[in-house]
Order: sequence, then structure tokens, then C-alpha cells
Amino acid sequence: MKRRYLLPLCLALNACVPVGSPETASRAAVSMTSSDSGLPPMKSFSAPRPVPTHVSNADLARDILGLAFSLESGKELAAFTQFEGPITLRVTGTPPPAMIIDLDRLIHRLRSEAQIDIRLVAAPVANITVQAVPRAEIRKTMPSAACFVVPNVSSLEDYRAARRASAVSWSSITRRERVAVFVPANAAPQELRDCLHEEIAQALGPLNDMYRLADSVFNDDNVHTVLTGYDMTVLRAYYDPDLRSGMSHRDVAARLPGILARINPAGETRPARRLPETPRVWINAVQAALGPGASAAERRAAATEALSIAATLGWTDHRRGFSHYALGRILQGSSAAAAQEQFVLAKRYFERAPDTELHQAYVASQLAAHALNGGQPEQALAQIGPHLDTAARYENAALLATLMLLRAEALEASGRASEGRQVRLDSLGWARYGFGSDWAVRDRMREIAALNPLKGG
Repeated sequence: MKRRYLLPLCLALNACVPVGSPETASRAAVSMTSSDSGLPPMKSFSAPRPVPTHVSNADLARDILGLAFSLESGKELAAFTQFEGPITLRVTGTPPPAMIIDLDRLIHRLRSEAQIDIRLVAAPVANITVQAVPRAEIRKTMPSAACFVVPNVSSLEDYRAARRASAVSWSSITRRERVAVFVPANAAPQELRDCLHEEIAQALGPLNDMYRLADSVFNDDNVHTVLTGYDMTVLRAYYDPDLRSGMSHRDVAARLPGILARINPAGETRPARRLPETPRVWINAVQAALGPGASAAERRAAATEALSIAATLGWTDHRRGFSHYALGRILQGSSAAAAQEQFVLAKRYFERAPDTELHQAYVASQLAAHALNGGQPEQALAQIGPHLDTAARYENAALLATLMLLRAEALEASGRASEGRQVRLDSLGWARYGFGSDWAVRDRMREIAALNPLKGG
């Protein structure tokens, strides 16, 4: 399964790439080295603040069926699969301390929000094995992947030996009994945490990604990186006692209305949006624009095609905003003014669509950067202000640090130098979690400082 084509955080164009085989669930890689010393201590998030889902149960049932019975390649799955009974999870390899803390928090959320009976064990065998290995080892196996999940193995060595066998194909299993998640031990803490959320969620349930999901990690736009309230509701339904492995699409469809009425009563009265399916031609255009191997001209043509398709189909949801956002990202390399026009349009469409607060925060970082670079620090501050709490609420330290660094430069450019220095200092702990190594943190600081006209940017 191909996953994660875009890193929307970056202020300059920097795309991820498709990874793995059509039936291997994985997360695309991001360049990172080990961290040095010399910056303030790393910060981390404490109590989670998930936003409850606001989706109608009619839409939610449709979404769950799409997530459970299809791979992202479009291949249909014949049967519903889950773990039966209590689920055990163990960790092997060389996990850094921050990973264990984040894993404990994730397991707590899965138990309390999704009500899944899952626990961490120290046994030599478990239903889910999370193996933390050097990034280089993952890339030897799957060159473009940062992390991935495979059924019926417990180690990277097992997978290498069986990678061409049907046993490690998700389409061949009828019940989940043993799954391995492979994560890079030397990645930035946020990247490693994001891998845990995505791949453990896939080990437990949905194997598909759908662009029409605005408030979910099960979406290739890479906006959400930790499991949302929507995702937890999906997983709770997945493990409702009324569902079991081997059920057909018709069986699950018949039971979902009763399950959702019980676990998400507020969704019973919400009107269904019934967003149209995302056509393959739009997906292909987005992947060509933001994936690997294309020239600048080819990327621009593909992004323009994706936007044209979205406009022709009359989309007004988050996918229309994402189409403008993607084109803006690509135009940054040739025309800041043209990119700015696309970001303004992206903001307009995101503001009209529900569940797009985090999307709007990403756009705000681009608009604030443009305003700062254009000598309008007050406008930059106005763009940033409403979105700092959003980045924190969704536990995106990289985005939070970027917004704070932009704010620091804008404060200094507006004559509030001491306040700017304090904001910058406060941002660095989040940057350590979001970007990892000292060089990556300092590189982001230099990139954003270069936008400040007072510093010769």
C-alpha cells in the first residue's frame, strides 16, 4: 500500500515519495540524522486533547466500509479482519526512551477512547511486534519507506525471508494473529511517534487511505499525524463485539448502523455530507505533482491538472483546498506571488469546510511567511495567532515550532525584539521534538530567519 506523498509543513517545496509494494502499508521517509546537544531540552505533549468527531453516522458507516474492504491500490478485500480477543504488543530492537513514552500514551488512548483491549507485554511473543531498527535497515528492505507494517511476521529478518510469499499480503489473510511494525529508531521523536500512530492503527484495523476524509490519519495528504477523535471512533467500531473476522461486506454493512448508534449517538442526527469518491485521475495527478522522479515542469503540470479536475468536478470540500495548496507549494519555486494566490484560495476553501482547523494552520504558516518576507510583520502575526493552539491540540510540534519561529521573527521585525527572543527560545524545545537533530532545528531557524527583511533575507 502506498502512503503519504506530501509533507505540508515545509515552507519550501519538499515532497515525499510513494513507498513499498501495492500491498505493504508504510510511511514515506524523511531525511534525519541523530541529534546532537546544545539546544534547550526537548518538550513533549502531556494530556491528549482529541476533538470528538462531528461526522454523521451515515457517512461514518460508508467510511468504515471503504477503509475495511479496500486497499489503497483499489484492490477489494473479500473479508473483514481484526484481532480476536485481548491484543498483546511488545517492543524489540533499540527503541529510544521517547518512543516508549509515546507508545504508552498511544496504548492508553486506544484503551480509553477506542475501548480496545490492548496492552504492552515483555513476552517473547505478541500479537503486534514493534521493532525499532536503524533507518538504514528499513531502507535496505524498502528504500523509500520510513516505517511499515506487515502481517504474519515478527521481525525484519522474517519479512525479508518471506516478502514474496502470500502470507505477508494483506489480501490473503482472513484473521489477524501476528503483525509486525517496523519503525526507525534514529528518527526525530515526532516522526517516530507518527509512525507508531499510523502503523499500529493499520495493524489493528483500516488498511486503506481515502482523500475524502478530512479529519483522519487515514488520508494521504499527511495533514494529521496522530490519531484523531474520528479515527478512534472508527477503531472502536472496528472492535465492537458485533463484528468479527471473516464477515463479508454485506454482513458488516448490516451491523454498522446499530453499532454506530450505540457508540456515536450524536452522529444519528447529523446530516450526511456524502462527499463523492475521489477519482483515480485526481489521485494520480496529485501523486505525480508531489511524488518522486518528476521535473519542476512536470510537477507544475500535474498540480495544475489536479486543480482543474477538482474545479471541473465542482468540489468545495477540503480536497479543493488541498488542490490549491499543492499548486501553491510547487509555484513557490518559480513565483512567490502566484504561490500566494493559491494559498489564499486554499484558505478560502478550507475555511468553508468542516474539520479543517489543522489544514488552515498549515496554510497560515505559508501566508505568514509571505507577509514576513514582504515587510508586513503585523499581518504575519495576525495570520499566526489563531493557529498556535491548533498545532498544540493536534500535537504537531514541528508545525507549532515553525509557527512560533515565524512569530519570533515577526515580533522582532515589528520592533518587539525582546519578546521575539523569548518566543524563539520557547520554540526550540518543540523544534527538538519535531525536527530531532540540532542541525535540523538550526536549519529551520535559518530558513525562517532568512524571511525577515531586517536580516537580509
